[in-house]
Amino acid sequence: MTVAGATEPDSNPPEVQVPGIAVRADRALQITPYLWAAELYGRISPFRRGPTIGVDKPFSEVLDSLKFGGFIDVWARSGRYVLSGDLAYVDTKENKSFGPLPGIGPLPPGIHGAGRVDSKLFTATLLGGYRVVDTPDWTLDALAGLRVWHVSNKVRVSALEQSRSYKESFGWAEPVLGVRAFTNLSDQLSMQAQANIGGMGIGSRFAWSAQATMNYIINKNFSISAGYKVLDVNYNRNEHVYDTRLHGPVLGLTYRF
Repeated sequence: MTVAGATEPDSNPPEVQVPGIAVRADRALQITPYLWAAELYGRISPFRRGPTIGVDKPFSEVLDSLKFGGFIDVWARSGRYVLSGDLAYVDTKENKSFGPLPGIGPLPPGIHGAGRVDSKLFTATLLGGYRVVDTPDWTLDALAGLRVWHVSNKVRVSALEQSRSYKESFGWAEPVLGVRAFTNLSDQLSMQAQANIGGMGIGSRFAWSAQATMNYIINKNFSISAGYKVLDVNYNRNEHVYDTRLHGPVLGLTYRF
């Protein structure tokens, strides 16, 4: 999912002037690392035969439990053919209180295990497509591809004078269909919007994502963008539940080759 907007003017002539920059209209390549101040809410069952946990975390709580987070987007175009890649990795830790857990067994009524949970989420989206609208004012790309999810959880608990660790992971892949629109507002300012849907019973029950950004050209190589991003997924298979929504503002820095 593209976070920072392309700065290509997207017109038909082979070369277009952008504030002192000659940009080839037939080719583009850019890489965007970005920050995502996301809130998280939904339902998660990280372990088979474990409880389903309701989650409602503002960004401040997500930040408190964050060990590492990394987000990067890649966008390329050759003529009317386009390619989009998005990678996200989040590693968190949190102290929790639990009832029955795999590897420890059911606990007597009133007895709970206390410990730490380390959770890792990785998603990778790869989309290819075709530019169906290509004018000097705006462009529209039709996209299709694949999104891969991997969720890993490790818990260390102490209960009934026992201390144990247990790790479990699950993942899936799903098809994705999307569109991306881009328009220049001025010589240095542009706007971009992208949306996609996925899963539809293959992988997750359903997943969707949407975002919009305003983008500003700094110079011939760099631009910055700011906007809002939502990622929603409903996965429920083999006793694993990952029914969540991540949403919040994004801030990206784009490097153009």
